[in-house]
Amino acid sequence: MDHSGHGSGMHTHMDLPPFTLGRALEFSFDAFFLIGSLVGLGLYLWGVVRLKRRGDAWPSGRIVAFCAGVLSVALMMCTKLNDYGMVMFSVHMVQHMVISMLSPILLLLGAPVTLALRALPPAGRGRKGPRELLLALLHSRYMRVVTHPAFTIPMFIASLYALYFTPLFDFLMESKPGHIGMMVHFLAVGLVFFWPIMGVDPGPHRPGYVMRMLELFAGMPFHAFFGIALMMASEPMIGTYSNPPASLGIDPLLDQQWGGGIAWAFSEIPSVLVLIALMYQWYHSEQRAAKRADRAADRNGDAELEAYNAYLASLRARQ
Repeated sequence: MDHSGHGSGMHTHMDLPPFTLGRALEFSFDAFFLIGSLVGLGLYLWGVVRLKRRGDAWPSGRIVAFCAGVLSVALMMCTKLNDYGMVMFSVHMVQHMVISMLSPILLLLGAPVTLALRALPPAGRGRKGPRELLLALLHSRYMRVVTHPAFTIPMFIASLYALYFTPLFDFLMESKPGHIGMMVHFLAVGLVFFWPIMGVDPGPHRPGYVMRMLELFAGMPFHAFFGIALMMASEPMIGTYSNPPASLGIDPLLDQQWGGGIAWAFSEIPSVLVLIALMYQWYHSEQRAAKRADRAADRNGDAELEAYNAYLASLRARQ
């Protein structure tokens, strides 16, 4: 098999043995994502410790969700999965789906913005510290635009069609910075798409529960169709993966069909996860509203009921 069709960045992946899960999960150093993951975890845990020292509680479920989110990114990018993802479309698709749809949901369930706002000290009058800068960013027009569904839904869809069905993907895959940039883009698009929908952290765009569900489902048919288009194709559609190293022993068309199947199946998983989280939040907000109504009734001694009884008494008096 001729390897000349590969970009310059591919030659290090020529001698990979056939894919197995055991081989794929071996550690493979990637400075950018390893340092990024460690810094993210460190900052988050610093925030939690700060709150605890102050005597404030922070739900352990959020800590677990955030750590799982960071680990999911590290697992995709700091193992041999990343090496195989350079030469196998199906493996790349697993990376793309996890980093754009599973990692963001887990990270957002950790409520990192809320934690930062509570853990960072105020800078004092007239000065601007990290907390003030974060608040300014949250209230900025830029944030209002990038978290609005009119921006996030087309962006989510373009990350599939405009990337894979144009020469852009092959161009990015030819260099290490290009590949890192693409993965960071997937994560960023996932975060701004799911942020308003999850609604755990404060943000500029705060829709009601029904709107959130509509936003969630708006992008999913496009996702499914993208996967089906790849599964139905009669020839390899993406240049980078059209000519895999002979050592892998794979058929590029079959590998592409697997990739399409992964994209199609994966579009359902986050929908279910987010739906469960939304139902849980909705139920709890209804419970809180009911409790507030009960407390109000206790405070004013059921004034409404008394007024109603007085009204009935006045009717009887008239008879």
